[in-house]
Amino acid sequence: MAGLSNLLAATQVTHLRGETEVEITGLSVDSRTVKPGDLFVALRGGQLEDRHPFVGAALAAGAAAVVVEDDVEAAVTVVRVKSTLIALADLAGRFYDHPQRSLRMVGVTGTNGKTTTTYLLRAMLEAHGLSTGLIGTIEYRIGNRCVASDNTTPEAHQLHALLREMVEEQNQAAVMEVSSHGLSLGRVRGIDFEQAVFTNLTRDHLDYHSTYEAYTAAKATLFDNLDPDAHAIVNVDDDSSVRMLAKCKASVLTYGASEQADVRIVGGESHFRGSTVALVTPDGPITLNLALTGAFNRYNAAAAVAVGLRMGIGLKDIADSLQDVRVPGRFELVDEGQSFGVFVDYAHTPDGLDNALREGRSLTDGRLISVFGCGGDRDPGKRPDMGRVSAALADVSVVTSDNPRSEDPEAIVQEILPGVGNAPHRVEVDRRVAIELAIGMAEPGDLIVIAGKGHEDYQIVGRERCHFDDREEARRVLRARNEK
Repeated sequence: MAGLSNLLAATQVTHLRGETEVEITGLSVDSRTVKPGDLFVALRGGQLEDRHPFVGAALAAGAAAVVVEDDVEAAVTVVRVKSTLIALADLAGRFYDHPQRSLRMVGVTGTNGKTTTTYLLRAMLEAHGLSTGLIGTIEYRIGNRCVASDNTTPEAHQLHALLREMVEEQNQAAVMEVSSHGLSLGRVRGIDFEQAVFTNLTRDHLDYHSTYEAYTAAKATLFDNLDPDAHAIVNVDDDSSVRMLAKCKASVLTYGASEQADVRIVGGESHFRGSTVALVTPDGPITLNLALTGAFNRYNAAAAVAVGLRMGIGLKDIADSLQDVRVPGRFELVDEGQSFGVFVDYAHTPDGLDNALREGRSLTDGRLISVFGCGGDRDPGKRPDMGRVSAALADVSVVTSDNPRSEDPEAIVQEILPGVGNAPHRVEVDRRVAIELAIGMAEPGDLIVIAGKGHEDYQIVGRERCHFDDREEARRVLRARNEK
């Protein structure tokens, strides 16, 4: 609970009508969830549905005041601001009494690798004695509780609420994925990150950002806003690292395989059930033994090591803390004792699929079978690119649906196929049948990569969200095959 006048001291008000001596019991941006006493913020911007038409519904539900960009008729206090997105972040910080100031904040941004890197970082900090919360694509972890994730980076008021819960649960640090949406929509405004990690940048979310340049600029704002006493941990092998650091005032520690990297990848091997990574660091050499499979995880591990060094953790302690980390749906092995490999991965971009299939190729002397689709209502330009990647790297591509949402899944597949061209492929729009098809054609020594959904346990068709888990489906088919 907070007084409206106290909250408004945190944001720039352009016009005020009504009393400010009003007690606010919560913040809401959705009229359907407004409770009596809430401050309703009518968000507008990005691809958000304009919330101003729902002010009346919020008032009917008991909103004690509203924050808007346009003037509205209301019997309660009306606060006008230039940007409700910015205002929400400012109000949330003050309403929840700036919980981030009591936490060591570590943010990770990039196209691929964010989730795995945050899992590695949380394990490392926990082993170092820092109780650590987690906010990301798969889940939110607060103290000993796990909550399913709604957004990779939650809305500002939800984010501050989570951070306040972490403080109350005695967390001392928070590791979070920072998405381009979260950055461009101001969700992390006001949060001072002690460490910020850049993994890589490839095509994604152009349905939202429109251009690759705008997408890059959104990611770079994380580093543009770092304080001089913060640390930027950057993948120097990625060309976009130059833009990430262009306006960065923080100290920089780089990682990668190139000679100029401060934390340098000098070797490594992968096998079905894990991998090793050899690094040279400013504190000396280190070899990591990981439960994670995939050459791409060398970069994620190197990023975690770099953060550990900046936080004063010794190399041996870092190595010990990372060895048993596993991440749901990130090149995850589905093992029912079959004579071929089946991996489920979240890869849903051309680069992500490229990484997953290259790793699959390195693990098999047999055929590589790819199962993938593309989500509906998302960047359609990447669809033929996904097809080209699979055609180039897999021996057989099984093209199917992902989350078609409001689009016709058949039409999405037809936009993928020009990229596949004449390469060997099968089309099966029903994802369940596509997985059965791929496993049915596998022979001893082959390897299947089922890409696109990873940890997700649902499929969105139209407006319906149906239970669907690639891992469950693969396991079901494998068990049935074993019983024959």
